[in-house]
Amino acid sequence: MRIDILTLFPQMFSPVTEHSIIGRAVANNIIDIRLVDIRDYTLDKHNRTDDTPYGGGAGMVMSAEPVFRALEAMGVEGGRLIYMSPKGKLLDGELVEELSKEDRLILLCGHYEGVDQRIIDYWQMEEVSVGDYILTGGELPAMVLIDAVGRLLPGVLGSSESHKEESIYSGLLEYPHYTKPREFRGMQVPEVLVSGNHNLIHLWKYEQALLLTCKRRPDLFQAYLKREKALSKEEKAVLERVVKIYDTL
Repeated sequence: MRIDILTLFPQMFSPVTEHSIIGRAVANNIIDIRLVDIRDYTLDKHNRTDDTPYGGGAGMVMSAEPVFRALEAMGVEGGRLIYMSPKGKLLDGELVEELSKEDRLILLCGHYEGVDQRIIDYWQMEEVSVGDYILTGGELPAMVLIDAVGRLLPGVLGSSESHKEESIYSGLLEYPHYTKPREFRGMQVPEVLVSGNHNLIHLWKYEQALLLTCKRRPDLFQAYLKREKALSKEEKAVLERVVKIYDTL
């Protein structure tokens, strides 16, 4: 996958593009991340990329000219254009999986009070939000999108099935994890996890995931109950037990 990022602060992306899982994916040519500095395309003699808004209002607005010139110079063929915006569609698991199937993503990171609307209209940009809050720019949301999408690409994670077992993608919040030592400051690892009984361990993890989901995200739990599921007799018994608990909450 190729990801082009139009930003005023390309240096902000090095922690994502050069380190950890995404950094390795870049090094292994699984993801091709290209940073485009919008300032390189301004015609303003003072290198400005913003101006005051028509109609008044606080703050500044990113100008259309440098963004247009950057997009024209790089070419957008085969790319899905996305503007990181708090007004956009929420970046949820479904959208992340959809984006992971694209060959090329083009991300525009706004700044100041936003961008000239003509950028969005002319280029038919899709607006995407990472949550109902305001950040100082689109760089951090773009990093979230890159990380979430990148780890779904084949070869990025150690196991091609890893993400399917994780919180949200499985339809449930993830069960608790433990590692050595078995006892730490008086706290013990649940006995079932060291029993060696793989079936009991699986059922424990399933029950924990159900309990966490119904308590913390009842919306996800309700959606999970409506899904068609191929459950064993034992799993059905666990689910029925947790549903009774859920009904008393």
